[in-house]
Amino acid sequence: ALGVCVLCVSDPAAVSLPPPCSHACPAGENIRGWLSEAQAGRYRQAWDILVADNPMPAVHGRVCYHPCESGCNRGAVDTSVSIHAVERYLGDLANREGWQFTAIRPPSGRKILIVGAGPCGLSAAYHLARLGHQVEIREAGPVAGGMMHFGIPAYRLPRADLAREVARLEALGVKIVTNHMVGDLLAEKSEGGFDAVFVAIGAGLGKRVDIPERDAARVLDAVTVLHQASEGTAPMLGRRVIVYGGGNTAMDAARTAKRLGATETLIVYRRDRAHMPAHPFEADEALAEGIKIKWLTTIKEISGSELTVERMALDENGRPQPTGEFETLSADSLVLALGQQSDSHFLRQVAGIAFTPDGAVKVGPDLMTGAEGIFAGGDLIPGEQ
Repeated sequence: ALGVCVLCVSDPAAVSLPPPCSHACPAGENIRGWLSEAQAGRYRQAWDILVADNPMPAVHGRVCYHPCESGCNRGAVDTSVSIHAVERYLGDLANREGWQFTAIRPPSGRKILIVGAGPCGLSAAYHLARLGHQVEIREAGPVAGGMMHFGIPAYRLPRADLAREVARLEALGVKIVTNHMVGDLLAEKSEGGFDAVFVAIGAGLGKRVDIPERDAARVLDAVTVLHQASEGTAPMLGRRVIVYGGGNTAMDAARTAKRLGATETLIVYRRDRAHMPAHPFEADEALAEGIKIKWLTTIKEISGSELTVERMALDENGRPQPTGEFETLSADSLVLALGQQSDSHFLRQVAGIAFTPDGAVKVGPDLMTGAEGIFAGGDLIPGEQ
């Protein structure tokens, strides 16, 4: 019997797949679409396609880690297309030319409350406003931007560029109320006549770690240091600063400490460089500024200005294991950059909302919580209802 190829007897079907750059983009941008317009010199059309998915290209063009370029097929030929740089160019051009957003649907008559004016809250407000909904953001801080303003140092994200992106959202009709901490969520929903609430509180609290302390040197968390530095009320860190952690926030904290006057800045991390969560170029830039990194080291005890640290060794799975080898380091301040968690205490009075151990809200695939009309997003973690 002759074999028959299954492709010859099956009905053909066209399958549309996203290009690898868009597939790698967390925002799902139509990168091929707006790059094509930009290449042809039609920059306004390119920007319109870009902001259909991402309303803040001038911000993202500066701080995004551009995984799109890692997915770019061109990299197999010579080098990846500089998608990140083109996005920044379009964002800056839009700010210079005063381009504005336009609604894509007529007014819906629905009113939405968003809690938090960070990247998630601002993005949600943009998409909801374009769909014709009346949107109000209530933000506990003095300005909109959340961790974009208080977590990313100004040398990486100039505040004027962020402010222009926020102003464009307000011109679309988004109302932003600052210095307003939401306490009773259900009461504010009812009293404001909102049809739904989107909680976008992010993860703005620095995690702590249990380290035995005796008359410890000043111990702070990186989120607080970056926040206060952005406000212009930076703490006095002293001449010698140790940052504990190996992520991007640790690199930012160390570089910020140096800018605040520290003459000796050392990052201590329990794993090696190959296993650090920070992006390689972040470590490269920190090292280029004179910051030192002590790999495979963990802090065991703090006594006054002295820190007892232990040398670690990686096992076959890449996990750090103690070696019993100790040494003493000296520091005026210790900055903990060990991750972040959500400050979601005000939601615990709302029946039906569940939380992770880190305080993040559990949501379903539709971003809905277990409480009717209450949605959540940002750095919040999906989970089963």
